[in-house]
Amino acid sequence: MVSNDAAMADGTAHGEDKPADFGFLTFDEFLHHWARTQGERTLIGMGDRVTSYGEADVLTRQMIALFQDNGVARGDRIAWLGKNSDLYFLLLFAAARIGAVMAPIGWRLANPEIAYILQDTGAKILFAEPDFIETAGAVTGKMDNAPRVLEVEAAFRSARELEPASYEPAAPEDTVLQLYTSGTTGNPKGVELSNRNLFALRQPSYDEALPWQQYEEGDCILAAMPVAHIGGTGLAIIALANGIRAVVLPEFTPDAVVRAVQDGATHMFLVPAALQFVVQHPLAAETDFSNLRYLMYGAAPMPLELLKQAVKTMPDTGFVQVYGMTETTGSVTLLPPDDHSLDGNERMRSAGKAVPGVEIEVRGEDNREVPRGEIGEICILSPSNTRGYWNLPDATAETIDNDGWLHTGDAGVMDEDGYVYIQDRIKDMIISGGENVYPAEVENAIFGHPAVAEVAVIGIPSDIWGEEVKACCVAKPGMEIEAGDIIAYARERIAPFKVPKSVDVIPEMPRNASGKILRRQLRAPYWEGQERQVS
Repeated sequence: MVSNDAAMADGTAHGEDKPADFGFLTFDEFLHHWARTQGERTLIGMGDRVTSYGEADVLTRQMIALFQDNGVARGDRIAWLGKNSDLYFLLLFAAARIGAVMAPIGWRLANPEIAYILQDTGAKILFAEPDFIETAGAVTGKMDNAPRVLEVEAAFRSARELEPASYEPAAPEDTVLQLYTSGTTGNPKGVELSNRNLFALRQPSYDEALPWQQYEEGDCILAAMPVAHIGGTGLAIIALANGIRAVVLPEFTPDAVVRAVQDGATHMFLVPAALQFVVQHPLAAETDFSNLRYLMYGAAPMPLELLKQAVKTMPDTGFVQVYGMTETTGSVTLLPPDDHSLDGNERMRSAGKAVPGVEIEVRGEDNREVPRGEIGEICILSPSNTRGYWNLPDATAETIDNDGWLHTGDAGVMDEDGYVYIQDRIKDMIISGGENVYPAEVENAIFGHPAVAEVAVIGIPSDIWGEEVKACCVAKPGMEIEAGDIIAYARERIAPFKVPKSVDVIPEMPRNASGKILRRQLRAPYWEGQERQVS
């Protein structure tokens, strides 16, 4: 058993003899280091509640004492039910110090979905925000071996009355975070992420060639995406790794994001749908975005026309596209600001190149790399690759091969310079008349139409072609969409066999909790009664 107080006294248990680019790989190392070297600086805040690095060091050790009183130890799961919160992150940091595992649950999920995740994790404690206590009680009341439900603010008040705990710090390979995949087919899978997964690619950088990975005193990362996804939780972890401030929004709203920039946010990550809401918000036209140094975007295809709108709205901001997934602990590719332009260019359609420390190959069905320029499955070799799916060894083996390469299920092309172009999820591919059509390419061709706010492309049955392309469009406010106009517009931009044969105008896109469009839901009416879901 190691006392953190003793470690602080001798300065050796947590690697204080390491150089400035210390290469820590655990939450415990980072929290101890920054508390000792800059304890008065802010680590995290939400609204009027602010916690410094020094306060976080003590408070997380007090929370560890509360864990111990409730029988939570290394390898045990705890769960979170609520919106984004600074208290969620402090719970995560505390649990990770001892190797307990945080499992955040999407607050928009239905009760049976919440129950499934709780049952799957075997969580000992469910921390719930006040607005979710009733839901937590309703769900756990019907469970066998239900977790103890603690209202989170009351739990922190209790923890502050406890002595900071002594404990054995977690190792780099210990799982500390369990995120659940979207579950668009079947039950969601729990993705295990270790200390090493979370920090191996998030080390402080001193490489002048990578300015977007350098952070300065006074920098502030905005955590606006849902914490039940890596694009939400990962932002505050970057802040911790680099010793800067994180500001948490309870949930994404465009006006809150704009005001956060006005209040000093210098870095953020947004999915394309969220970015669209920001640039179209009335406040955006009168806002000075020059304080926002870098905006990362990803998690879904970015239409080129939307990206050009964003660059025009934020001309002083460095746009950085990232690509990754829960199973890769987020970003494994990066398209730097220098590859973005107001006029648009071909590379802006790509997801960039592998970040340092990551290898990427595009492979065929024989699991061998295909020639550059040919479509195949994107495969990743990275220290951030998940340890696997919780209690699902077969699913893990299907995703991660014997050599450690993670098979993403995404179809893509790599050019001669190593830039990766995401075509789509392999399962969403449309085969029409023997030709492969990837929805993202068609969507990019349609998005620039002046009447189109959003578009999703699906394959529907065709007696002639097997499948044919259909575009589902949402109109901009006050605009009307004519199917013939959309088809003509697309025909000018893509090959004839890719052009939609029909267009549906719908009031809004169906989305899952992470904001991804549910193409399966759009397809369902057209495939009802069919023996197969593809032709």
